[in-house]
Amino acid sequence: MTTTSTNRTIGNPTAPILERLEAGGALLPDNPQNLKEVVGILKSYGVVLDAYNRNLIAIADRQFLNFFPFFKYFNDKVEIGQLLKHWWHDRINYEFAEYCMKAMLWHGGGGMDAYLDTPEFKQLAEKAIQAKFKWNPLIMGLHRAFPEFLPEQIRQMCYYRALGVFWSVMAPMFLNLSDRYDRGEIKNIPDVVAHVLDGLVEAANLPVDYTVNIGGQAYEIMPRSAGLTFLMDTAVPYVEAVFFRSFPFRGTVSYNAQAYQISSDPADFNYGALYADPLPVGGAGIPPTLLMQDMRHFIPDYLQEIYDRSSRGEADVRVQICVSFQKSMFCVTTAAIKGLAPHPMDTTDPEEKQANRVYLQKWLKRLEKSRLLDVQTDT
Repeated sequence: MTTTSTNRTIGNPTAPILERLEAGGALLPDNPQNLKEVVGILKSYGVVLDAYNRNLIAIADRQFLNFFPFFKYFNDKVEIGQLLKHWWHDRINYEFAEYCMKAMLWHGGGGMDAYLDTPEFKQLAEKAIQAKFKWNPLIMGLHRAFPEFLPEQIRQMCYYRALGVFWSVMAPMFLNLSDRYDRGEIKNIPDVVAHVLDGLVEAANLPVDYTVNIGGQAYEIMPRSAGLTFLMDTAVPYVEAVFFRSFPFRGTVSYNAQAYQISSDPADFNYGALYADPLPVGGAGIPPTLLMQDMRHFIPDYLQEIYDRSSRGEADVRVQICVSFQKSMFCVTTAAIKGLAPHPMDTTDPEEKQANRVYLQKWLKRLEKSRLLDVQTDT
């Protein structure tokens, strides 16, 4: 039996992971250090996401069709102290939130992406454009000459709003996870996955809408009647765009299209959070560096102790944070995979179990080139 299992593992390295998933486990192995890393980093991430989502929603609501939003990261509170902190980089790096938003905008997916190409959206966008610039002949002339320019800016504003709504749910979910861990309610990695899955299910039908105020009057951009919801229209496209695809970081991958160094099909991109090599973190121009720097400020003591015990200590703390973050995202991905499974994972029906197995095998095939196998041996 031992020899057979070993051969199967060598021939198919994801076979043990499949067995663990079918037994109620997660993509990430369950051990005490992984649990501390995941809960600790998600606590820090929850604090950062709370700041990110507030800024994204503020931009969507109060920077609508503002071509030069110089103070968009200030949440309408521009003070000399804030300016000094901003210039000294003693601040939350909201640029990473926009990086994720642009990944979602580029890759699309879900009902929101489909809605933004409908005649209804175009009509509502046109009403908002006319109200915003009715006394501005220069902009209206630009609009007539390039009729897709302003609607495309509004599409981007919709993604600011949608990602803000998504993170406004995820932030308290992660902070509550930390509180439950402190109370002794979260004892293992499957408990983490169950907590996230329950949160996703609870928020699944939360409506995602968008209304802007122009001249004291409300203009719907994404009305409730469009039927856009949290899970299928923001959460699933977010996982696809940010966890899996994303886009290459400038300065790390050649953009030589003639050499075919980047796929011409965005669906083939694998630069997302689950695939990224942690080592470049800390380099200039690497978007995750901004996130790791933000999370560094809110690391709980028990997680900081783990980092301090490493051979390099603080010298590569951002890389260590990145590894912990990837582990946590494999837990979140597990929750998403289980939530979208064709049948309950604990089903006893043979046909349903087989359907689930085929479903899981497809996911694992896609994750083979990610960091999945690397985190199997981390302790």
